[in-house]
Order: sequence, then structure tokens, then C-alpha cells
Amino acid sequence: MPPKAKYTREEIINAAVDLAAERGIKALTARELGAALGTSSRPIFTAFKNMEEVLTEVRKAALERFEVYARRAMNFTPVYKELGVQMVLFAVEQPKLYRLLFMTEKPESQNFDDVFVNLGDMATISVEVIQRDYDLSYENAKLLFKHNWINTYAIGALIATGVCRFAPNEIQDMLSREFVAMLMLIKSGRAESCTTIPEKK
Repeated sequence: MPPKAKYTREEIINAAVDLAAERGIKALTARELGAALGTSSRPIFTAFKNMEEVLTEVRKAALERFEVYARRAMNFTPVYKELGVQMVLFAVEQPKLYRLLFMTEKPESQNFDDVFVNLGDMATISVEVIQRDYDLSYENAKLLFKHNWINTYAIGALIATGVCRFAPNEIQDMLSREFVAMLMLIKSGRAESCTTIPEKK
């Protein structure tokens, strides 16, 4: 009969996410996690098969923390702009979790559709809100989301890595300008031609 776990899976994951948020994902080892729990690493491997399983659950839990920020936007108008603000705020307040979710090296490059799926409920809600508030088709709403997410991601990456600091009003202005410019391109029907790199002759 296997030994009874001293800590639940939820307790271990919460401690692991806190550790990753404070010290970064590289600090998340069995030994350091055990120390954060006030024990050895043994309880971890009673509840989980290995550290890879722990890391998988930590990423899910970190995404849930990010989605708390995203849900705040539902109380603002316009909703979609506030989603961008909340994403950048997550980078400001949780830089190491931002890097874990959005800046972890992948074994192979992905297209945006793969990234979109991995963004969870936030991406789906964003596209629905854009369709509703700006009278766009699903395809155009997703295109608008794509370009604005890339812009927002870049601002967050600069903040999360300590490369740049921006005042709140600067962030608001950058997000607004990109959003309005891309919305106008899409409404004019010229978005695809402006975002496609012409082939060399």
C-alpha cells in the first residue's frame, strides 16, 4: 500500500506556483519545493509521478492566476482595451509567471493558432467581445486580437524582463493607438495587404 501523502496535490501546486512567482521556474526543483513546504522532497513524489508532472500543473495554475486578471476586464468599458491593460499589469505584478506562461522556449516554433489555443479562456472571450462590440466577423475579430495581442505581449515582455518601464498612461496610449489603427485597417478591408510581406522579385 503506497504511503499517504503528507500534503495534498493542491497544497504542493500552490507552493510551487508561489516559488516560481518569487524566484522563477528554474528555482522549482524537488529540493527547493520541499524546503518551501517545510519538508523533504518525499511528499512531492508521493503525490506526483515526477517533477515534469509538477511543472505541467504549475503552468496550468499560473494560467488560472493570469485569468483572474483577464476576468477583471469584464467590469470595464471598452472591455477589450482593459484586457490588454490587465495583461500588462500581470507582467508588472507577476513578471516571473508572465515569463513562464508567455516567454518559455518551445521545442519547436508554433503558428498563432497554436498559441491562441494555449491562451485559454482569455483568448476566446476576447474574440467574442471584439465581435460583439465592433461588429466584426469571427475571422476579422481574431485578426484584430492577433495583432493587438502581439503588441500587448511585446510591451509585457519588455516589462517582465526589466528592459523597459512604462508609466500607466504610456501603456494606455500604446494599447489604444495600436488597437484603433488595426481596427481602421480591418474596417477598410486593407488589413491583409498591409500585414503581408511582399515577395521579392
